[in-house]
Formats: sequence, C-alpha cells, structure tokens
Amino acid sequence: MVSMTTSGTKVIPFSRPYLTPNEIPNVTAVLESDHSHGDGTFTALATQRILELTGAHKALLTTSGTHALDLAARLLDLSPGDEVVVPSFQFSSGATSIVSTGATPVFVDVDLATGNVDPAQVAAGITSKTKAIQVMHYGGVPADMSAIMAIAADAGIPVIEDNAHGLGVKTNLGVLGTIGSMGIQSFHDTKNVHCGEGGALLIKDPATAERAEIVREKGTNRSRFLRGQVDKYTWVDQGSSYLPSEINAAVLDSQLEHFDEIQEKRFAIWNRYRTELSYWALGNDIVLMSPPDFIHAAHVFYLHAPTAEAQQRLLAYLRENGIIGTFHYVPLHSSPAGQKFGRTVGNMANTDSFSSRLVRVPLWTGLTSADVDRILATLESFSV
Repeated sequence: MVSMTTSGTKVIPFSRPYLTPNEIPNVTAVLESDHSHGDGTFTALATQRILELTGAHKALLTTSGTHALDLAARLLDLSPGDEVVVPSFQFSSGATSIVSTGATPVFVDVDLATGNVDPAQVAAGITSKTKAIQVMHYGGVPADMSAIMAIAADAGIPVIEDNAHGLGVKTNLGVLGTIGSMGIQSFHDTKNVHCGEGGALLIKDPATAERAEIVREKGTNRSRFLRGQVDKYTWVDQGSSYLPSEINAAVLDSQLEHFDEIQEKRFAIWNRYRTELSYWALGNDIVLMSPPDFIHAAHVFYLHAPTAEAQQRLLAYLRENGIIGTFHYVPLHSSPAGQKFGRTVGNMANTDSFSSRLVRVPLWTGLTSADVDRILATLESFSV
C-alpha cells in the first residue's frame, strides 16, 4: 500500500524491505517440508553464503543482531564488577547485552568525522575491571581497527565488532566482523540484507565456536548429537534459544544469493546523493557523509546540519514534502537506562554533536530514479 500526503503526493518512506526472487519459493518449500524449525537445509545454505562473504571461521545464525550480541556477551563470561568499553553512539542492544550479564558498559566518545568510537577515548576508558572492547562500524564505515586492536592487545582483552551495518565490507585488516574475536551481523528488515528479524555471530577462535554452539542451543550439546559426535545430547552449559526458524533462514538465503545486486543498487543511490548534493551542501554549511577512503556498505546516507535547530527544520521540511528522513541514536550516556546502568568516561562533545545534527535520508534497494530525483530536488530547495 502506497501512503500519500494530504496533497496527494506519494510518501517516500525512510526504509522499505527489498524482495528478491526466491523468498516465496523458499518459504513455500519449508512450509511443505517436515522441517520448519532451525538448523535445516536453508540454515546451512545461508550460513555457507555468510562464510563465503566474510571469510569467518564460524558463523551461527541467530534470531536477531541483539541476540548475537547477547550470545557474545555470554561467551565472554561477564559478571557483576566487570566492565566493557563501548561507544555511546550506538543502538541500545550493544549496552543491554552487557547489562544482562551484570557487567557495566563504559561509554566513551566517538570520532566526529565518522560516528565510530575514538581509539584514544577507548584507551582512556580501560581499567583493571575491563574485560572487552565493543566497537560499532557505523553505517558500515570501518572503525579504526588497527588502533583498537593494538589497544586490546596491550590490555589482553578481546574485541567484539558490532557490524550490523557493514556486511561484507573489506578492509586491509580483513572483512568487517572478522577482525576482532567475535563479530555480529543483523538481518533486520532495515538492513541491506534481511529476513525480517535475524542475525549472526561470527567467531574467530575454534574453541569459542564449539562453546557458542552449545550456548546457542539452550546450553545443550545438541549440535554435536546431530553431527553424530555423541549418542545423545544433554545440558552442559548456560544458554538460551538463539536459533532462528528455517522460515527466516529461507528468506535470508534468497537475500544473500542476491547480495551483489542489492549492493550495486544501493551504491548507485548513495553515489548520486554524494555527488549531486555537493554544491547545495557547500552553500548551506552542511557536511555530507564522507567515509575515509570511501569504504562503506551503502547502508545509510547521512548529512550533518550546522546546528541542532537546523536538523529539526530540515527533518520537518522533508516530512512536509512527503519524504521521511530521520535522526539516529540518542546517545546512550544521556539515556535514562545508560545513566542507571552505565558509566561515562571523558567529554562526550563529539557524540552529542554528531547525534544532534544528524539527518539520514531514504536509502533502500527499491528506490527508483524518480524517487531519488525528488529527494534531491527537495533537499536542494531547503536553505539553512
């Protein structure tokens, strides 16, 4: 159903899930089979595609990116009194996964140019209680992993990569999500590749991978049983039910099969925004998204208004013209739960500035050239 403004103009939503050719046939095949729970044929196919795309040692599908973060936190054996250094500018799941273990998220500032965590602030946040560093690759733009990994090595602690935005992004250190000890992916329907709700945990260490299978399967060694490695399975560790259904995996498999096509379409839109808005941005003191070396996932396109007031006016102007733009995260250090459960280190000026001036414009695979023309024209008719 197409939404319309009061003047009869089509509303362009901020995001819309993309449908590839095989979702419906795949789901039909699952529903007509005797196996709709997890770890069936489509789970295996989708998992293999993720491994080929990322080069990870092990990939485990989960019900969401949030559950992948929860699974990673469990594998760290965090407990009350422990701390994990995290960027304040990120989705709440990064912090709730830590809080659920009784540990404390320690919020630090970001790099104003990218929204990614500032390595200098990470170093300042480390204490004798620190058990891990969590980074987020905002918009699929790589965080400074060389610096982060060096800090982690000096402290003798692991790095968890929240790579919900950056599936398949290649860097000189490896594919995002495989550089640290563990990485997570999200397949929520706002992501480039989706299955409605879903995620994955990428694991580097074989011993951790074996334990992760157990924690993911309600604390049992059921996976070993299904492979014929034990004659029956039993409860051997802590755990929960992180395994998605075969229906989700069937959708995800089709999406991953068309990954290159999806990315090509998204990059074409991203490149138009970056190129065609340059003159307008310069004349309005607006800063366009500009990833270092232009390495990114075409997951978002954002701009920074000169002030928070200008951000609000621009978002309202887009809405008035039937275009849904949006801000992004409210910094976790300033949120009610962040103040209750976390600890903040240093000056958060960059985080506050990045968040309060951020405007994201529609970027989804099915946007037409006419849609993009209209978005560009609307933006270019706005004056700060």
